[in-house]
Amino acid sequence: MGAKTVWVPAAAFVAAALLTLTIRKAALARGLVDVPNTRSSHQVSTPRGGGLAIVLVTTLALLVQELRGALDLNLFIATLGGLAVALIGFADDHRPVRSSVRLLVHFGAAIWAAGWLGGPSVHFGGHTTQLGWLGYVLAVLGIVWVLNLFNFMDGIDGLAASEAIFVLLAGAWLTAGGSGPAGWGGLALVLAAACGGFLVWNWPPAKIFLGDVGSGYLGYLIAVLALATAQTNPAGVWVWLILGGAFFVDATVTLARRTLRGERAHEAHRSHAYQWLARRWGSHRRVTLALLVLNLAWSFPWALYAARHPEAWVAALAGALLPLAALALAAGSGRPETPPVARS
Repeated sequence: MGAKTVWVPAAAFVAAALLTLTIRKAALARGLVDVPNTRSSHQVSTPRGGGLAIVLVTTLALLVQELRGALDLNLFIATLGGLAVALIGFADDHRPVRSSVRLLVHFGAAIWAAGWLGGPSVHFGGHTTQLGWLGYVLAVLGIVWVLNLFNFMDGIDGLAASEAIFVLLAGAWLTAGGSGPAGWGGLALVLAAACGGFLVWNWPPAKIFLGDVGSGYLGYLIAVLALATAQTNPAGVWVWLILGGAFFVDATVTLARRTLRGERAHEAHRSHAYQWLARRWGSHRRVTLALLVLNLAWSFPWALYAARHPEAWVAALAGALLPLAALALAAGSGRPETPPVARS
């Protein structure tokens, strides 16, 4: 790794850390804080919207890379949809926005990305196959789901930013052998570094929260990166899916069980597996560290297998995700909530 390659993520880390601190001070001054309630997983009023630092730092880095000719134009334009996602999230952080409006923006941004990058290719029967219009549909639905699941899973200190760093670094390394669009690896490193700078203030006990402005943006860019690498790497999309398997499974299982009970998807709740564990263990830090261990010990080896054996992607997905689903159910994913017990 060259000195220039190291310098850019390092600058992104420092800039994000300093900017997050600035945003925290501004949020406290304006009263932009999350006040604990019966649906909260925290006990102290905490500023929100720190993810704006990630958005601003990453966008500036992308613009510089594009002007230098180091970033594929289509990829750069696709990432701009993330600004719309961040903007609607920023508005929602300040004043609640109707879920239908948020979803409309999310689908618009996803269609924008798929239009510039195309649908994914898959390895099946020994051949790499383009999915045509079905690929575009799956790409749009996938992007919308990933950006929303990051919002759903951003409920305890340090969890979403830590997951993003793991997925970005591991995904960039495991799919580096493909001939993806120019600059996609640098984008992953810069975004991971910006998350690291934010995490300085979000690590348990958090001094500031990510907010919708950051969670949606993170999910969108990770989904865009997965789609970009899937254009030329038949294992690309499966590698990224397996790496984010813990988030994907918990969010999906929880949503499915709540939907079957007739509960509204957009209503606040505390029934994800990670939220049950945080209450059971009485610690956000333990849950976040447990997720990191699970990612390194379980998800990463399966993703490595999928990267090296793209023809076995079905087995890799099943082997990686089905045990995670069983684990999520055992931990309480989607279980009906009980009245919270007052803590002294």
